[in-house]
Amino acid sequence: MKCPAVSVVIPVHNEEDCLSDSLGAIRDVMIATNERFELLVVDDGSTDGTWNVILDLHHRWPELKGLRLSRNFGKENAICAGLSEAAGDGVIIMDADLQHPPGLIPGMIREWRNGADVVEAVKRDRGQESWFSRMSARLFYSLMSGLTQFDWAGASDFKLLDRKVVNAWKMLGERNVFFRGMAAWVGYTRKQLPFDVAPRVSGRSKWSRWRLAGLAIRAITSFSSVPLRIIGVAGLIFLAFAMMLGLHTLYQYFSGEAVTGFATVILLILLTSSLIMLALGIIGEYLARIYEEVKGRPRYLIRDRLE
Repeated sequence: MKCPAVSVVIPVHNEEDCLSDSLGAIRDVMIATNERFELLVVDDGSTDGTWNVILDLHHRWPELKGLRLSRNFGKENAICAGLSEAAGDGVIIMDADLQHPPGLIPGMIREWRNGADVVEAVKRDRGQESWFSRMSARLFYSLMSGLTQFDWAGASDFKLLDRKVVNAWKMLGERNVFFRGMAAWVGYTRKQLPFDVAPRVSGRSKWSRWRLAGLAIRAITSFSSVPLRIIGVAGLIFLAFAMMLGLHTLYQYFSGEAVTGFATVILLILLTSSLIMLALGIIGEYLARIYEEVKGRPRYLIRDRLE
């Protein structure tokens, strides 16, 4: 079989109910493009019948390939597995719940054929999200834009990467991976296509608020050292404040005035103690990232493979 022109990498976790229909819709769109293609489905340690669905479709669709990870390593690492195994000249990454509309794929391929190295699908409308999710996403991406040199507005994992971009991405050896950030960091010629997030075909998102918060912390500590610099700046500000307060106290002492303000001292101690604990927490997050990198463990382990 000839090498595919386009690989479609689809990470999945416990998507038994909708996977067959979703892959069928994606496959129909790819057939209509007249491109040689492969569907590479990465099962990220599902505990339901997801792998059985992949096995069944593999027997019927020769272009479908599968990877089964040894456990749930997380979506970011599942994407890593797919990118490492994809054989196409262009590689599309998309979700299996059809919230990334397959109908956008022909336009992405067209922009790629016209010379774009990275074609990014950006969210124009976030769909049926709660106000809390919308505000949290807006806060996170605004923060990331402020901490880094990249524009994160409407960012998503739905992208098409040229082979040279994939090869450049493979050179990034960190264990704490954030695909959207890594894809932005490598640069290259980019083109954006807007899309509206569609409702999920079935089920609910596997991302809890705690997991999203963990991803946000990992993304920030992996792509910016600004929080560490903020600690240093805060230290200088408090040093200047302490010097002024010390001079004021000495003036009162030598002028014979009574030194009062016990409540103020208590408040200052509480404030500085809180800032110290916050600073230690931030430093701890960076130390945790360093610790994970130094161990050098693989990002994922493959249990089964369907060629």
